[in-house]
Amino acid sequence: MIQKRIESSGKYQVCWAKNLAEARDILDQPDNDFFASLLDFNLPDAPNGEIIDTVVARQIPAIIFTAYVSEEIRQKVWSFNVVDYVLKEDVLSLEYIVSLLTSLEKNHKTKILVANNDADDRQSIASLLKVHHYQVLATDSGKDALHLLAEHPETRLVIAAPELQDMDGLTLIQKIRRIFPKEELAIMGLVAKGEHIMAARFLKYGAHHFIVRETFLPEEFYCSVRLLIENIEHFLQLRSTALQDFLTGLHNRRYFFITGEKLFASAKRNNVTLVCAMLDIDFFKKVNDQHGHEAGDQVLKHIALILKNRMRKTDIVARLGGEEFCILAVNMAPEAVRDIFEEIRKRIEDSEVLLDEGATRIKVTISIGVTTQITDSLENMIKKADFLLYDAKESGRNRVVAEV
Repeated sequence: MIQKRIESSGKYQVCWAKNLAEARDILDQPDNDFFASLLDFNLPDAPNGEIIDTVVARQIPAIIFTAYVSEEIRQKVWSFNVVDYVLKEDVLSLEYIVSLLTSLEKNHKTKILVANNDADDRQSIASLLKVHHYQVLATDSGKDALHLLAEHPETRLVIAAPELQDMDGLTLIQKIRRIFPKEELAIMGLVAKGEHIMAARFLKYGAHHFIVRETFLPEEFYCSVRLLIENIEHFLQLRSTALQDFLTGLHNRRYFFITGEKLFASAKRNNVTLVCAMLDIDFFKKVNDQHGHEAGDQVLKHIALILKNRMRKTDIVARLGGEEFCILAVNMAPEAVRDIFEEIRKRIEDSEVLLDEGATRIKVTISIGVTTQITDSLENMIKKADFLLYDAKESGRNRVVAEV
């Protein structure tokens, strides 16, 4: 039942051993590279958890599946630095096992920063996190912690102690919150037993949660870490959905105007160049009429990929609706503007969209209107680019009309 449930996820191939001897035979086979293990504490030839040491010694993450856990067994299980233990209770236990495997798979990409002046504490927490395959950044300095976050802005969790070499943990949290809102980065405080006021201050200063260093259980720690990270990821996913075009993966109209207004104001205030380009696929209706809307979707994805690969990460590339795209670019050399968009036009003209495993080939062209004149508002700058796009359409399509 366990094997079938794990394999039904479509992600894993399962090897089943009925006892320690079979497990050793499987592990000794060449080219066996196991992602994780699910181990019964009590096996016919290994009734006291001997299988755990055998597997963990080979650096394979272990999940213990057992019918009964006494305090003695629990302590012995955790002494092996296992991923978790799961009781054989009901079908929900199987779902929890699958969720653990999914987490292990994802955790390779998840970064956690540990900021703690106590080297033993720091190492202990880092070791726990590494068992679950998290990427761990560790430091005893508040200044270094801020530097690491600047280098790794995709970090999802900070675990901070009250004491650091150059500042206290509360000051660090304050500095972090000036850069990262609570929706983007979780913070867990690490306090000593009896430090109730410090725990409350951690929460008031912007932490989501705290643990007590002398008494926290591994189960509590792992569940808290996982929950905090999942909450951050859920928010970021919701925000991405709200600000991303679902079809092409480009920014959508809402994101374009929210971020574009800031970019426009910054360009105007700092007297730097700003390029606004409107792009429209020529005769797009014919693609839908002749090949169907699914083909039209493939064309839109194809164009979006070309635009995304050609422009810089600092540029805003958005699909405003239908077959219309818009680009905002800061500090683009004026003498290069026309050449860049001519290159984009040519790439699209020379490319093909393949359908039906290459049996059908669709070629499209694009018209582009470009302006570098920073007017009194972003809206008017877009209108100017749109007017130039209209000129490109009226003068024959598949061309760039630029006002540089």
